[in-house]
Amino acid sequence: MAPGLTRTHRLCVGLSVALLLVVGAGAPNAALPDLAPRGWAPGQLLPVALSPAAVTAVLWTAYLLGGVAVYLGLRGRVAALRSWAVPVGLGVLALLTAPFGSADHVNYLAYGRILVGGGDPWVEAPVEWAGGSDPVTSRVEEPWTTEPSVYGPLATLLHGLAAHLGGDSLRQGVWVWQVVVVLAWLIVRWLLRRVLGPGVHGRVDVLWTLNPLVLGVGVLGAHVDVVAAALAVAAVAVVAGRPGPVGAALGGGLVAGAGSTKFTYAVVGVGVVAAWWVVGHRSARLARLVGSLVAGFAVVAVALHAWAGPHVYDQLVRSRQAVSLATPWRPVLEWARDANGEDTTRLAISLSAAVLAVVLAWCLLRISRPAAPTAPATTTATAAVALWVTACLTLAYSLAAPYSLPWYDLLAWAALPAVRPGIVDVVALVRLVALAVAYVPGRVLGMTPAVEDLTLGVRRGVVPWVGLVLWVVVIAAGARSGSGRWRAPRRAGSSPTPTR
Repeated sequence: MAPGLTRTHRLCVGLSVALLLVVGAGAPNAALPDLAPRGWAPGQLLPVALSPAAVTAVLWTAYLLGGVAVYLGLRGRVAALRSWAVPVGLGVLALLTAPFGSADHVNYLAYGRILVGGGDPWVEAPVEWAGGSDPVTSRVEEPWTTEPSVYGPLATLLHGLAAHLGGDSLRQGVWVWQVVVVLAWLIVRWLLRRVLGPGVHGRVDVLWTLNPLVLGVGVLGAHVDVVAAALAVAAVAVVAGRPGPVGAALGGGLVAGAGSTKFTYAVVGVGVVAAWWVVGHRSARLARLVGSLVAGFAVVAVALHAWAGPHVYDQLVRSRQAVSLATPWRPVLEWARDANGEDTTRLAISLSAAVLAVVLAWCLLRISRPAAPTAPATTTATAAVALWVTACLTLAYSLAAPYSLPWYDLLAWAALPAVRPGIVDVVALVRLVALAVAYVPGRVLGMTPAVEDLTLGVRRGVVPWVGLVLWVVVIAAGARSGSGRWRAPRRAGSSPTPTR
């Protein structure tokens, strides 16, 4: 450890988190939807009414400081926290604030409300539910008022639970959902500390627990991605901690849970299978493990989707060729669609992005390694490899996807502690800082024309080029790396053999 860097890291974390909490504890603003009346849930704590310009400046400062904090924590190899006091304290503070950075949590409660009311959230538009007079669904903000749910059946069940417990009060339902998110965030830390060796517990806290970007974008934003990440990490923990078909089946059920919360999080199943192969499982044993994983996945996924009905992915299919403003694909769309047509250009972008994601994943795997020996086939080895592969695949998808938002990276950050320190940390950090800054304040309402022009200028004119630079960096590093070619052990107990 470097004491100077450790002190500076703590200072940056403290300042960044304090700024984030000020936004969440203040009055409604351009980042913070109005959830009043509060009912029995916490209300506004600070007599602070930030203007659109002020909230933008505060959040930009917080996220930039957060990026510096993570970099210093990694560089200084900051030690793990000695107790749970700080994480639990941060969780309590998060529950005293209102979510900010988007209005997604309002959508969650609206879909849950429709479910509890006997409707189909994958078909019903919030603005039309109950004639537009429902006290929860009528609070959904543009541009989502006419959009059915894009979330999976397990996520929607949890949204329904929050809506049921919250009753007619939007604030009460959102607070219940915040409790779910905070618990998921704490569970990720607990699981990572159980399955990864003590030598990487400091990385767990730098990259997850004390990461202001994860806290701001995920926890204080109350995004469903935190819950999906917890299910994905739980799948790895169960598979690693219970080697054999029973553990594989239970892990498969958790993979289905993660994918049924948010579709892309099922990628953790690929990480698990890759881990079994890398640590030395072969032929008949590997086939039995994969079969058990698939069986567990099928039981849970089929049950959830049979309950949800045939329209679960209708909205996802309709939006499959969307292109968000802060990705490098947006300039491509705007340049090419006049010449080639809107539909043709979007299709070409989707296909190109799929190819690019494969290339980036290959490069990220080449330039990184799990933060634990891959042999013998211990709990730590299996978990580290599964999370390493998951981190690389998730980060590659986030980098390449035509439609990408900052909270889409949360699974990568939950898995990143299992990756050996290196360039992947830097790539993930630059991307998340850039995307977090791009989507400040985060709502389409409440901004002045000047603030809207400024933030859209950053989102459309700056951040896409950061993404393009990251593509180049990852591909160049992957092309240069000769250490990425290696063979997994032929049997459990042997070591990977580098080849040149």
